[in-house]
Amino acid sequence: MDSPVQIPFKSFIKLDMSSSTSIYLQIVFEFIKAIQLGLLPEGTKLPGTRILCKLLGINRNTLIKAFQDLESQGFIEISPSKGTFILSNQKQIVKKENTSSLQIDLDAPVDFNFKRSIILDNPIEISELPLQFNDGLPDARLIHTDVLARLYVSKLKRNRSKQLLAQTHLDFKKQFSNYLNLTRGLKIAPSNLLTTSNHEISLYMVLRLFISAGDKVVVASPGYYLSNMTILDSGAEIVSVSVDQEGIDTQHLLKICNEQQIRILYLTSINHYPTTISLSAKRRIEILELARQFGFIIIEDDYDFEFHFDNNTILPLAAIDTHKSVVYVGSFAKSVPAGFGYGFVSGPPNFINELEKHQRILAPGVDIIKEQVLIEWIKEGEIHRLAKKNKKIYKERRDYFVSLLNNKFSGLINFQIPNQGLAVWVQWLVPFSLIKLQKKCLENGLFIPKTILYQNKNLIATRLGFGSLNEKEMELAIDILDQSLKAMLI
Repeated sequence: MDSPVQIPFKSFIKLDMSSSTSIYLQIVFEFIKAIQLGLLPEGTKLPGTRILCKLLGINRNTLIKAFQDLESQGFIEISPSKGTFILSNQKQIVKKENTSSLQIDLDAPVDFNFKRSIILDNPIEISELPLQFNDGLPDARLIHTDVLARLYVSKLKRNRSKQLLAQTHLDFKKQFSNYLNLTRGLKIAPSNLLTTSNHEISLYMVLRLFISAGDKVVVASPGYYLSNMTILDSGAEIVSVSVDQEGIDTQHLLKICNEQQIRILYLTSINHYPTTISLSAKRRIEILELARQFGFIIIEDDYDFEFHFDNNTILPLAAIDTHKSVVYVGSFAKSVPAGFGYGFVSGPPNFINELEKHQRILAPGVDIIKEQVLIEWIKEGEIHRLAKKNKKIYKERRDYFVSLLNNKFSGLINFQIPNQGLAVWVQWLVPFSLIKLQKKCLENGLFIPKTILYQNKNLIATRLGFGSLNEKEMELAIDILDQSLKAMLI
């Protein structure tokens, strides 16, 4: 086209002013989709922001923010002297491939079609910098791999094949359900339990099985980006409910239920992601009553139960659910080496049976030796000893991290000391761009992924994980964060 103004933007940039998704994000998603579908080919020059705002009927600041995001993701290039142009990720990939002796034409047409999803594009960024913040991961250096290795090798060496064959998956489910009943206050039988290789698979299967296109799913805002991606990709509509110091706002939830037919309430009740707030006892009862009254399903995601720092362990909502409204998705992975962890789902037997049908396709077969090793690890008490030891270490790290935050950012931040989990939710009291802070920290040797940055017109916050950092690493990370912020605010 001779002129960028001639491009029929309104025919493919569809904005819904009544949607719960912000206009800024809608613009980003719509432009990415248009680029990937070829509606905006590489090299296309876009109109000036004032012209485009008039065409789309949007605020210029909103469009500028969206363009900054698109530029940071590599979809457009903004040149102050020339204009804004569409970039091609494929071209960038081809350039990298040219360094190899094998030349691949990534632009060549293919002879088959398949469904594409821009919603499930990987939001996870990877850096090789030794100093990084994350959203609350444990320190792999604290995991005792030697104990599990000894148990695993002993199982392999023993000539007890007949006995191993007799140890069925049902035996494992019996032992594991008993462990969950003891540690998490559940009242389940093996028929109420499905175990998977990890927490993410458990959550994905549960959401996909429950959700049909057009269903309305209530999630907290701010919320967990990975579950939101799965919900949206399933064709459901997300309805946001606000969060305060007692967890999700039950009065707001009641208002939503009175106005719309809700299929599912998804929540992280014990350690809300990302704010680390625990749902209060009063609101737990209110939510269960609302589920009974309006007939929606509660999916309780307990991704971080393994890390509590006081003696008043908060039990999951599923432990007090008398009306069987809760499907409980949990994790048993962060205290054991990679490959030995499990995800699991607790729910009605008929639902568990249906999940097992899908699991037989996605991940057929079980590792009997791995199951027996884990059960012996529990029986020997090693898991309890390690949990007690690590709990002390992580509590010390939390307290030291909190002291660093107070010393460096007094008057600039607001946060609550978390009683569980390995992250602190930090709200910034001064206005600045988190993306610019991220770039400044990167220049100074500290990597901060975008997935822990939360910014809109009412909120500037970061979810800073401390569990994977020792005291020296914490000091370095906080110093860089402090220096980078000061350089921006000058």
